[in-house]
Amino acid sequence: MKINLASLAQHPTPIRLGCFILTLLLLWLPLATPIYLLVRDSNLVSILTMVLLYAEFIVILKLWGRYVYQQPQILKQYGLEITRQNGVELLRGLAIGIINILILFGIQGFLGWLVWQQPKVFLLKVISEGLIIGLGIGFAEELLFRGWLLDELQRDYSPRVALWIDAVAFAALHFIKPLEAIIQTLPQFPALVVLGLTQVWGKRWRRGRLGLPMGLHGGLVWGYYIINVGELTKYSGKVPDWVTGVNNNPLQGVMGMLLMSVLALWIRGGTQRSPL
Repeated sequence: MKINLASLAQHPTPIRLGCFILTLLLLWLPLATPIYLLVRDSNLVSILTMVLLYAEFIVILKLWGRYVYQQPQILKQYGLEITRQNGVELLRGLAIGIINILILFGIQGFLGWLVWQQPKVFLLKVISEGLIIGLGIGFAEELLFRGWLLDELQRDYSPRVALWIDAVAFAALHFIKPLEAIIQTLPQFPALVVLGLTQVWGKRWRRGRLGLPMGLHGGLVWGYYIINVGELTKYSGKVPDWVTGVNNNPLQGVMGMLLMSVLALWIRGGTQRSPL
């Protein structure tokens, strides 16, 4: 019996999302299960299964575009295009992200809430690792949330509704973890929602291109990775953790939330100006 996949395009967003996710899991589980059973190193298991999951995600995206929406170049529809302009915006986003992290920690250092210290590891190695990890996370999460998910939402909902659903889903899906870890990291939820809003505004500012959101996301991760893994700072304890960040996570503190809010307002303002 021939399945008319194009008919899926006429179904409501929740049904389309459910079909996509179910297909992804059904194809991923048979390949991921042997990895869980045979590989002993938990970190290696996590890396292998996530790489496999994301590789399948991209393949299914292309098939989804071709057979459901009759759009062979669906990745371009999502804003993932290899152009000079997108590349420049990626670099600009990286710069904005890492500068904002430096501003956040610089202000706290100026106020005496933390002290800078000599790195305890080879800093160049940390910088290189952080860049690779930042770009990887920026690419993966932005293609998922500001690419595929936002596109699906915008097909049925108004831009404002799609904006908020995308941002809340982005924040909520960061809490797929054990209950104890959820409770411990719950204070970062508002900041993640604001980051989700920022990224959607960033994409709209750049006329649907993903370069700026990917770069900005990667730059924030990169900057924090360098400071955290490089052990470049130590909190002085002059103010409570809820100000600087619970568990040394800036997204779980007032300062981090303030930074994200200022960045969000600036990016949102960009959507009301002519693109650069």
